[in-house]
Amino acid sequence: MIEHLIEPLVCERFLHDARYREGHLRIVNALPQRKVMGLHAPEMKQLAKQLSCEGAAVINSFEAMPGELLCYEECVIWGYLINLQKCSLDERLAMLKCYVSVLDNWAVCDSYCAHAKWMARADKERLWTFLQAWFDSQREFEVRFALVTTMCYFLHEDWLERIFHRINKLNFGAIKSEYTSIKGKPEKAQQGCVQGAEPYYVRMAVAWLLATALAKFPDETRAFVRSSNLPEDVLKLYVRKARESFRTRQVDAL
Repeated sequence: MIEHLIEPLVCERFLHDARYREGHLRIVNALPQRKVMGLHAPEMKQLAKQLSCEGAAVINSFEAMPGELLCYEECVIWGYLINLQKCSLDERLAMLKCYVSVLDNWAVCDSYCAHAKWMARADKERLWTFLQAWFDSQREFEVRFALVTTMCYFLHEDWLERIFHRINKLNFGAIKSEYTSIKGKPEKAQQGCVQGAEPYYVRMAVAWLLATALAKFPDETRAFVRSSNLPEDVLKLYVRKARESFRTRQVDAL
């Protein structure tokens, strides 16, 4: 859709340095069918800011485009445009509903959530209600969207009970993933592969959320983890995340 605008901004190193390109592709880990052009976050933000001058028209164009035809960078830019739009909460949630339904990658999902600063000012009850459909989804990245949004904008004491209750209700076996689980780290990046049980990116999101909660509310988080029915591998990922973070590496996770 806007590949002609993206192409001139791609760095020469991505185009001509195979090792650098391999590293970029390994980190993004898009599905095989999702084209990655090699644009970096600052350039995507810059392009989104330029396009935002066109108002909702450019967002409407993204919505009208079959999601599978968009490249990775277009998916990220679409999210940035939603965050930049000046509109009511109802209008933004309507745009977001369409956007979340095409999420299929951790980097697109997490980049959107991290930059959705309007959520910090939004009506939390309405936003929480909006998230419930995604918590109940059977698509991996719709569930991850709900989890990462919760981690970014709901980790406050008065929300803990609802957050922990929602995590405990997740049915990992019912959530479908398009990623393939493999053993061992391949020598070359294999797009669409992960080293862990599916839905890998939901399991990692739960671990990340809990490790972040541990930093803010250690006693409450430990109490929840000890009494939860979360899968053993998710708990192990949580402990690993806690140990990796400078905020919690000295904190008892269990």
